[in-house]
Amino acid sequence: MLEIPDWLDIITRSFIMLVLLFLLTKWLGKKQLSQLSFFEYVAGITIGSIAAEISTGLERNFLHGIFSLLVWTTVPFLVAVIAMKNKSIRDFVEGSATVFIKEGKILEDNLKKEKYTTDELMELLRKKNAFNVSDVEFAVLEADGNLNVLLKKEAQPITPKDIQLYVPPEKEPQTVIMDGEILDEPLSNSGYNRGWLHTELDKLDVTVENVFLAQIDSYGQLTVDLFDDKIQVPAPQEKPLLLASLKKCQADLELFALETESKSAQFMYTKNAEKLEKMIQKINPYLVN
Repeated sequence: MLEIPDWLDIITRSFIMLVLLFLLTKWLGKKQLSQLSFFEYVAGITIGSIAAEISTGLERNFLHGIFSLLVWTTVPFLVAVIAMKNKSIRDFVEGSATVFIKEGKILEDNLKKEKYTTDELMELLRKKNAFNVSDVEFAVLEADGNLNVLLKKEAQPITPKDIQLYVPPEKEPQTVIMDGEILDEPLSNSGYNRGWLHTELDKLDVTVENVFLAQIDSYGQLTVDLFDDKIQVPAPQEKPLLLASLKKCQADLELFALETESKSAQFMYTKNAEKLEKMIQKINPYLVN
């Protein structure tokens, strides 16, 4: 019987393990790629070690390694299923959140419990753009090791809701050109066609072949990135020009009100200038780039 060379045996084993690991990981789900519990972390390391040993351990039985790999994959899967239905088991296996800051006060005992130093806490806070502890109302260390922070009301950035400003929902930007090729489906989803796209590119004095990436935002504004990084593409000017035109109209109405001697005309110009000013204030956030 022809004996298989070691190098070919290793290639065959490695290929089989690669396919098998891919299928098993897909079975376990995306959580294995992001938020790992302690149990999943240990299982993931062990599965990788077993796969490596099976691939290169020519003196060992191949099937024995497969059985071991299946055990280490099946058990975490079953534990995850059980944990979904039982909170006590879920807390034990996946861990639970730990409060580090409550009502602006650092809980030192919880820091020690999770073996975190003050420097490490400050580092986690800085990653959340909280550089001053006095600005933090609540901070909790999640089971996956991420720190979530709630700033005090006075330290939170102002949102449109705070100033009672209505903001229309944002749509995801559509990539309409990639690597110099027009993508018709996203372009159509944006409500535009190739004719419109070529017109916009002509305004920027660029051709499709020179465009590395082009996107259309919620307001129909086209942004372009070229292959040649040395060429500067001018920013879209439609919205700034519209804002400038509206302000000019308002200024003209105020000027007409000052120049006319007719009381009724003066009242009309002043009233319309005030209406236009209020409208400009409402739409200004959408027209400023």
